[in-house]
Amino acid sequence: MVQSLWDSAREKVINGGLDALVYRSNLLGEDRRVCNFGGGNTSSKTIELDFRGREVEVMWVKGSGSDLATMKAGNFTGLRLEDIAPLFDREEMPDEEMVAYLANCMIDPKHPRASIETLLHAFLPFKHVDHTHPDAIISLCCAHNGKDIAREIYGDRFVWVPYIRPGFTLSKMIAEGVLANPQAELVLMEKHGLVTWGDTPEACYAKTISIINEAERYIQDRIEDGNLFGGRKSEALPEEERRAVAAAVMPLIRGAVSDERKMILTFDDAEDVLRFVGGVNSEKLSSVGAACPDHLVHTKMLPLFVNWEPNASDIDGLKTKLNEAITAYKEQYKAYFDRNKHEGDVMFEAAPRVILIPGVGMINTGKSWSNSKISGALYHRAIAVMRGATALGDFVSLSENESYNVEYWPLELYKLSLAPAEAEFSRKVAFITGGAGGIGSETARRLVSEGAHVVLADLNLEGAQKIAEEINDKYGENRAFAVKMDVTQEEQVTAAYADTALFYGGVDIIVNNAGLATSSPFDETSLKEWNLNISVLGTGYFLVAREAFKVMKEQKIGGSMVFIGSKNSIFAGKSVSAYSSAKALEAHLARCIAAEGGEFGIRANTILPDAILQGSAIWNSNWRNERAAAYGIEPDQLEEHYRKRTTLLVNIYPRDIAEGVAFFASSKSEKTTGCMLTIDGGVPAAFTR
Repeated sequence: MVQSLWDSAREKVINGGLDALVYRSNLLGEDRRVCNFGGGNTSSKTIELDFRGREVEVMWVKGSGSDLATMKAGNFTGLRLEDIAPLFDREEMPDEEMVAYLANCMIDPKHPRASIETLLHAFLPFKHVDHTHPDAIISLCCAHNGKDIAREIYGDRFVWVPYIRPGFTLSKMIAEGVLANPQAELVLMEKHGLVTWGDTPEACYAKTISIINEAERYIQDRIEDGNLFGGRKSEALPEEERRAVAAAVMPLIRGAVSDERKMILTFDDAEDVLRFVGGVNSEKLSSVGAACPDHLVHTKMLPLFVNWEPNASDIDGLKTKLNEAITAYKEQYKAYFDRNKHEGDVMFEAAPRVILIPGVGMINTGKSWSNSKISGALYHRAIAVMRGATALGDFVSLSENESYNVEYWPLELYKLSLAPAEAEFSRKVAFITGGAGGIGSETARRLVSEGAHVVLADLNLEGAQKIAEEINDKYGENRAFAVKMDVTQEEQVTAAYADTALFYGGVDIIVNNAGLATSSPFDETSLKEWNLNISVLGTGYFLVAREAFKVMKEQKIGGSMVFIGSKNSIFAGKSVSAYSSAKALEAHLARCIAAEGGEFGIRANTILPDAILQGSAIWNSNWRNERAAAYGIEPDQLEEHYRKRTTLLVNIYPRDIAEGVAFFASSKSEKTTGCMLTIDGGVPAAFTR
C-alpha cells in the first residue's frame, strides 16, 4: 500500500500558494510507485498581483522537463487563467499552436515552458489538481478489461477516457467527462494514468493516495504469487554468481551498444527484476510494449529479453546470445523507425536501453550513469504494472505507431533538449590508480569537469572515497566511485575492473598513476628496495594496463592509456637506480602497448613530470628528506631548488599533469600513441631529444 507522507507540522511552516504546491509535488514524486521519474504534473490556482498591481487568477503548473520529486518553485510556470479560459470553446488546437498560445499566457516570460498537459489542469474547475502515474492505476488502465474492473472498484465515481496523446483534445475530453458526472472523484486515462483534485493541497494529496490504495487493495487480493508472470521458468543464480556473470558480459554489451555513441551501463538484480526475468510468460509480456507513454523516451518501446538458460559456467554461450540478440534488436529498431518516421525525424541510437537476462537481472544503457538508472527505474515500474495488469486480465499497450509517435513527439523531445550539452569526456569512463593522491585526484576532477565518470583506485580507500564524495556532491550522483586496490595484487586488480564493469559497464581511459619512490646510493640499494620499486611501478603498471587492455578489446570501441612516468624515466639520476629503472620500464611498457594496441584503437602515451610536491604522499614521506640530502640542502628548500633548475623557472603542480592527461585522453590526440610528453618546466638533462 502507498503511505501518506503528509506532515501537518511541515504544512504549518509553509506559506501556502506556490510553496504548498512544491511540497505536495515533492511528496508525490518521492514515491515512484505514485509517479514516474519526470512524469506527471501538478497545479494550484491562486490569486496574484500582476505588474499593474491588479488581482488576477493564476494557475501554477509544473514546467516541462522537471521531476516532481526534486522540483522547486522556479520549476513551476504561472499562467493567467482568464487568457486560457476561452480555449475551452474551441473544437481543436494543434500542439504547436497550443505551445505558442500558452507562452503568451505566462505571467513571467522567464518561467519554464508549461507542461504538455497544462490545459488538462486549466479546464478542470478545481483549485488543486494532481496527474500521476501510479503502478496500481496503470495496472488497471493497461488491463484489457480495465474499464469494467474500474466500475467494480469505484462505482460511478470515475471518468474513463480512452487513450489519446496529451494535448488540447485530451484536456477537453477529460473536462467534459468530469462536468458530465457530478459524482466524479477521479479520471482514469487509458494506458496512461490518474487525475484527482481537491479544495486544499492536503485534500488533493489525500485523495490521490486514497484512490491509489483502493486499486492496490483490489489488485493485491487477486495476485497469486505462485502464478506470477505465468509461474517460474528459471531461478535466479546465487548473488555472487550472477554478479560475476554480469561483470563478465557487461564490457561486451557496452561495446555492442556503443557503435553509434558510447553508453554507460548499470546493473540491477533487485528481487522484482529477478522474479520477472525468470517468469514463464515474461519474454512474451516484455514484447507487448511500454507500460506508460512517459517511459518511451527512456526505455524505447521494447526491452531486449535474452533467451538464455541460467548457468554461471556458460559465459561464452551468453556472450554469443548477447551479440546475436543486440545485433538483431538494432536491425529491428531501424526497421521500426523506417516504418513510422515522419519527415525530419532523426533516429536515436538503435541499441536497447533495457536488457533482461534470466537468472542474472537487468542491464540498462544511457548517456550517463544517471540516465541509465532512469531507464532501469522506469522498467521497475513497468514490471509492477505487468504484475498488476496480469492479475486482472491481459496486459495491453500502445500500438507500434502510437509508441513511435510518443517516442519521437516534439513536445517530449523538448524535455531532452533541456539537458546540458555533452562535453569532451561525456559517456567515457576513466580508471585512475593512485586516485586519492595529488595527481590522481586532480586528474579525476579535470576529467569529470568535462563529462567523464571516474573510478578512483587506491590503497587509501578512505582518501579515495573522500575525493569521490566531493566529486559527486559537485557533479551529481555516482559520477565517481572508489575501490581499494593494491596494484601489485593480481586478484585485486581484476576485482577492481569487475567492480568497474558492474558500476559503469567498462572503461575507456586508464591513468596508471600509483606510485612510490625510494632513494639510495647504488651500492646501498637492497634487493628489497629494488623489488619494491619494480613491483609497484613495473608489475603494478603492467597488471593495471593488461586488464584494461582485455576490457578494451572486448568492448571494441578503442581506448586511451596514460602512464604517469617521471623525468627519471629518461634521466639517469644519482642515488635513484631502483626508482629510475622502474620508471624507464613504465615508459617502454607504454610504447609496447601502443605498438600492439593500435589495431584495436587502443592508444598508450606517457607523461614525464618532475618534482610535484603538492598533495603527494611520496613527497610527504622519507623521499623528501632523501632527495634533500642528495642535493645537500634542507627539505624545506626543495621546492625552490627544483624551480630554479628548470629553464622556465617554474614549479610543476598536479593540475599541470591533469591537463596533460586530459590532452592524451581526448580527441585532440586521437592520432597520437607511443608518445612521451615532458611536463617538468624544462630540465635540459631530461629532454627527450
